[in-house]
Amino acid sequence: MPSLSSFYGIIVWMYYEISEKHNKPHIHAEYAGEEASIALDGEVLSGSLPKAKMKLLLAWMEIHREELEANWSLAMKGEALYKIEPLR
Repeated sequence: MPSLSSFYGIIVWMYYEISEKHNKPHIHAEYAGEEASIALDGEVLSGSLPKAKMKLLLAWMEIHREELEANWSLAMKGEALYKIEPLR
C-alpha cells in the first residue's frame, strides 16, 4: 500500500478495510517498527506510537484534515489516493 506522507521517521498510509472492526475513517502510521491506526478524529483505534511521535502525527492530521477526508472518500470508491505534504 502506498504511503500518503512521511516525516520525522513516521510513515502514514490509508486504505479501506471492509473486514476490519474499525472501519470508521482512519489512517495507519508506522514508526521504528511500531504501528497504530488512528481515526481522523484523533481516536487511537489500535496499536501505539511513541508519545512524541503521536503528538507530531496528530498535529499533522489536524493540519491536513480536509485532505485526509478527501483521500478517505477516494479510498472508499477504490480510487487512487494523493500524497499529502509532510510536517516540516
